[in-house]
Amino acid sequence: MDRPVNGRFRLLALDIDGTLLRSDKALSPRTRGAVEAARAAGVRLVLVTGRRHPSARKVADDLGGEVPLVLHNGALVMEAGQVVQVRPLPRAAARRAVLAGRAQGLQPVVHRGLRGEGHLVVAEDARGSRLVSYYLDRNGPDVRVVPDLLEVLEEEDPIQVMFGGPREEMDAAHPLLAAALREEARIERTVYPQNGVVLLDVIGPGVGKAEALAFLQGRWGVAARETLAIGDNWNDREMLARAGL
Repeated sequence: MDRPVNGRFRLLALDIDGTLLRSDKALSPRTRGAVEAARAAGVRLVLVTGRRHPSARKVADDLGGEVPLVLHNGALVMEAGQVVQVRPLPRAAARRAVLAGRAQGLQPVVHRGLRGEGHLVVAEDARGSRLVSYYLDRNGPDVRVVPDLLEVLEEEDPIQVMFGGPREEMDAAHPLLAAALREEARIERTVYPQNGVVLLDVIGPGVGKAEALAFLQGRWGVAARETLAIGDNWNDREMLARAGL
């Protein structure tokens, strides 16, 4: 087992948006320098994010070297470009989430790709949704528009089902979704105060950033007390508790 290289920490777990990156999605010279100094001292780096693989990979590539990734709030873990753990959302729970969201006037975005493909699936009648329009505009090649979203869910278990919109609307929907799903799934909430948007990510039961970090700690032989985790949002809370600082 490796010995601590700086007297305490051997693993640095960083959220991406709002932590590693500024609100303008840029990596500041100061932050880049701090990350490079930690890596030069022998501290292992992992990015822990709610992002899909294609967008998280761009950030990792900008940092240089091999950077393991925890994606979809812990549902997918990749190392050296390979999936080392995947915990999909059972399709029955995904179906229930879609129906429960639609009952509240929400349009779901289904994330698929158990090998990190980062595919997005939306229904034809969802084009008027602010969130769906955002993904169609920015991730066109990765988006599949289908006439029947529920039919697609029968093909394979997805990674997650996502809902998003104005904070007031999503905060009202959150407890209703949770009541509909009960123990079948978990809902991670991410708040973007700069634009008043909230995302609700429906993932598998027992899935989360903290659980994925624990998996990597065990895989790499790193204790929680030797882990430094940094995040800024609601979906980071349990990960922070899993670290020594």
